[in-house]
Amino acid sequence: MKHLLLATALLLVLAACQDDHKPARPAAESTTPEITIIAMGDSLTAGYGLPEEDAYPAKLERRLRLEGYNCRVINAGVSGETTSDALSRLDWVLGMNPDIVILESGANDGLRGIDPAVPRENIDKMLARLQEASVVTVLAGMRMAISLGPAYVADFNAIYPNLAKKHGVLFMPFFLDGVAAKPRLNQGDGIHPRAAGYDIIVENILPLARKAIARRQGKSI
Repeated sequence: MKHLLLATALLLVLAACQDDHKPARPAAESTTPEITIIAMGDSLTAGYGLPEEDAYPAKLERRLRLEGYNCRVINAGVSGETTSDALSRLDWVLGMNPDIVILESGANDGLRGIDPAVPRENIDKMLARLQEASVVTVLAGMRMAISLGPAYVADFNAIYPNLAKKHGVLFMPFFLDGVAAKPRLNQGDGIHPRAAGYDIIVENILPLARKAIARRQGKSI
């Protein structure tokens, strides 16, 4: 009987040792529903002058997927668009049933010297409409060059932080932070980023994208 017990114990030990040396199984694929993120904006979002895969929406999707997020980032950038144009197509964007919208709008209003009251009202309406549709929103701020005059610049630049606070949305203070006015990161026009510039934009927006996904999933981060 003792010999039988010893033999059984030995077999159990050997089995445990074999299990220790088995290769780890790959993690099961995520079963969470796909998150749809729409990057809505002008030529800075569209990736003017670059292949679509080099614009920030495609780069952001690749980065999020590498981190294990089951998401799709749709490039809904339209070159030359003003905030009035963006507001007019918001229903089309909502028709794609986004979970998250990253809103970058207003640069063309500023470059055209449009009264800041106009983009302020348009962005205000867009944020309200997105909230009504239960879309988690990231607002990307824009800043104008001082050449437009200090009064205009101060009024324009205040639009974004004030509206982000009013609507309680996630906020990126300056979409081109770390990229603007750096020739090696921008194309020849000095306005639109190169692929390397978009790499920096993705790094800046990534923490907000993670927070937006967590909000959509009802988690805290």
